[in-house]
Amino acid sequence: MESQYIPQNVEAKWQRVWQDTRAFRATEESPKDKYYLLEMFPYPSGRIHMGHVRNYAIGDVVARFKRMQGFNVLHPMGWDAFGMPAENAAIEHGTHPAKWTYENIASMREQLKRIGLSYDWEREFATCDADYYRWEQLVFLKMFERGLAYKKGSSVNWCDDCQTVLANEQVEDGCCWRCHNLVRQKELEQWFFKITDYADELLDWADKLTGWPERVLAMQRNWIGKSYGCEIEFPIAGQTEKIKVFTTRPDTLFGATFMSLAPEHPLVPSLVAAAQKQDVEQFVTEVECQDKMDRTSGDLEKKGVFTGSYAVNPLNGEEIPIFLANFVLMDYGTGAVMAVPAHDQRDFEFAQKYQLSIRVVIQPEADPLEVEQLSAAYTGPGKLVNSAQFNGLDNETAKEKIAEFLDQRAEGKKTVNYRLRDWGVSRQRYWGTPIPIIYCDSCGAVPVPEVDLPVKLPTDVELTGEGGSPLARHAAFLQVSCPRCGQAARRESDTFDTFVESSWYFARFACPQYSAGPLDKAAANYWLPVDQYIGGIEHAVMHLLYARFYTKILRDLGLLDVDEPFSRLLTQGMVCKETQRCAVHGWLYPEEVVAGNCHLCGRAVELGRTEKMSKSKKNVIDPNQLIDQFGADTARLFSLFAAPPEKDLEWNEQGVEGCARFLNRVWRAVGDNLDVIATAEIPRDVEGDAADLRRKTHQTIKKVTEDVDGRFHFNTAIAAVMELVNAVYSFKSQRENPGVLREALESVVRLLNPFVPHISEELWQLLGHQQSVEASGWPDWDASALVAETITMVVQVNGKVRGKISIAVEAEKEQIEKTALQDQNVQRFIAGKQVRKIIVVPGRLINIVVA
Repeated sequence: MESQYIPQNVEAKWQRVWQDTRAFRATEESPKDKYYLLEMFPYPSGRIHMGHVRNYAIGDVVARFKRMQGFNVLHPMGWDAFGMPAENAAIEHGTHPAKWTYENIASMREQLKRIGLSYDWEREFATCDADYYRWEQLVFLKMFERGLAYKKGSSVNWCDDCQTVLANEQVEDGCCWRCHNLVRQKELEQWFFKITDYADELLDWADKLTGWPERVLAMQRNWIGKSYGCEIEFPIAGQTEKIKVFTTRPDTLFGATFMSLAPEHPLVPSLVAAAQKQDVEQFVTEVECQDKMDRTSGDLEKKGVFTGSYAVNPLNGEEIPIFLANFVLMDYGTGAVMAVPAHDQRDFEFAQKYQLSIRVVIQPEADPLEVEQLSAAYTGPGKLVNSAQFNGLDNETAKEKIAEFLDQRAEGKKTVNYRLRDWGVSRQRYWGTPIPIIYCDSCGAVPVPEVDLPVKLPTDVELTGEGGSPLARHAAFLQVSCPRCGQAARRESDTFDTFVESSWYFARFACPQYSAGPLDKAAANYWLPVDQYIGGIEHAVMHLLYARFYTKILRDLGLLDVDEPFSRLLTQGMVCKETQRCAVHGWLYPEEVVAGNCHLCGRAVELGRTEKMSKSKKNVIDPNQLIDQFGADTARLFSLFAAPPEKDLEWNEQGVEGCARFLNRVWRAVGDNLDVIATAEIPRDVEGDAADLRRKTHQTIKKVTEDVDGRFHFNTAIAAVMELVNAVYSFKSQRENPGVLREALESVVRLLNPFVPHISEELWQLLGHQQSVEASGWPDWDASALVAETITMVVQVNGKVRGKISIAVEAEKEQIEKTALQDQNVQRFIAGKQVRKIIVVPGRLINIVVA
């Protein structure tokens, strides 16, 4: 055995073995119970970061642990390969997105293999492979047939200078990321998926996903936003048109003193009086440049403009002014809000700013409200006032009564509203899946025949970033014949939102080579749902919600039988590191700081907050450098030991070095004792320190099993193994009891295998085993070995710890008291004093009360 542990040699050896033996290949033919473990697949940016290491190491622990438990484990890897970064890189570097993407995939694949992740690489695919997206196009056609995919007008981020649509992430402070000019909202025809048809089922199943974090489910419930209320029609004074509003508070209708409309509302042009036209147009242009998410923020400064028109309250006939407001969106409700400033904080702030009327219509039981004294809106319960025949009703009863009254007069009705809107899947970009639709002047929108799939993305395009998608200018791609009538027609030039690809990749992993359809139903039903899914909480209401919806689509198309894609979900924390900043030169890398000063100007560097690792903050750690210096097992161990998976991990150089030292201790513990334990048999009946070590071994097996299995308390599991290694080093009778030592060392190696597989396999082989440590199975603890013959009890005198005694587990109370009184340390504190009382807490402590 090598006396020195050289991780790079060990790791390269075992990575070759795993690859040559196809060690992690999964099949459906296994008699074992299946277990599908999946981490969210990465975008192929070219280099892995510590967030990747942590995320995939967490998953790998579970995959290896489940294999050792006897499960048939599927643990695949692939690439979320379409998207803006590749297109931007192509523009910046004068290359093609496909070349950039596949080169990055090759690079990242090798980097991930260096970490020792137990992936079934035979199932690997990239979503930009035509063999993948052809089936996505087929699913779209089936959805189109059923009315679940449709096209309608919708607003998008538009840059007039670049003449192109921008994704939300390309809008920076309201400006185009490329030319830095203002971005505005523009109406374009877009494709949508009818996710709203599944809103109730998505909500119902959220209550059944007991393996998901409640925080994620709460975010999805809020995003779907089901609310019960009333749709009310407000006539427009002097016009025949009416404005529909949805409210959950019909009890406050008499308190409506103005109307707020979204600037995008279709009625705006007909509402604007000549005197207000210039102000309104200026306001609409200003709001067009605001991000929609920012407009819904509670911190947003409330702004508006009077249209010059009035709405009529259907209950009291009062005319109330109609304003446009920046916080009202067309995408939610009806795009119109009846404003009740006394009982809605947003309306209250708006009314104060524009000096609009405020009327109290709900009075609390105590402390009656006076308009002049209001400092904030009152949103609590109470009795109705200033509400005609409904005065005196409690507000909950009034909701029902007013809704019924409106319904009788055909001025409103009870209804259910959803915050969720249909999923817009059109992108006016090149690097994505082409939408398989052909437009014919005679036939309209015609689906591409299934036999003509896939509609491949052409590679001979010029990417400039200007003038929209190059597909719209690519004649060979665009110009086709109509499949129905044969006349000249044109292809759809939009591509799918990349969330479409990531909404079903987990199902395709069950059958990546299947060529007769999107899914081999038998294989999909065998592996799905994913038993454990791992990824960031930032995907709670986009990817995770879309994946749930798309799974139900695949089910309803008869492609699989499951209702939900993921049984359990773990949202891991981020990897963070302290930042360093120079007042002149900005963020600095560690090597740019010399003796606490900036290497360029010599100014003292200020230490910033501990933040998520990012290139922009220059606080990143390159995993490849870490592996070169310490080895992959050390990188894995630190990322698993430094914090629980769901918490943020703070980078710590000393912690990394400590993990490296621990692995060296394990290496020496085995190497130094090989000659002693080589032929030793593992005994059951031992005494003295041998019994103590055997007990510690089985306590550790129990502790690690319980911490890893379902709890994912990897940090405490690793700490328990560290304690067992300490016990091995303290063991004095190794030559008299080599079997006990062998059992302890083999247990250390087997328990560490999911965490640090390279060194574990090497040590297992050195311990004389022919099969892999993973094939040896997960160790079981011996319940009888857990029972201690003696226990240690603390002895207190007048409540202060004065000693410890070791005593037989079955000792009677009198024997415990006698032994405590005879302890030499205790004697010093009770000599010459009267013992008034002795309190014994079984198994824990004795308190001797003296006077």
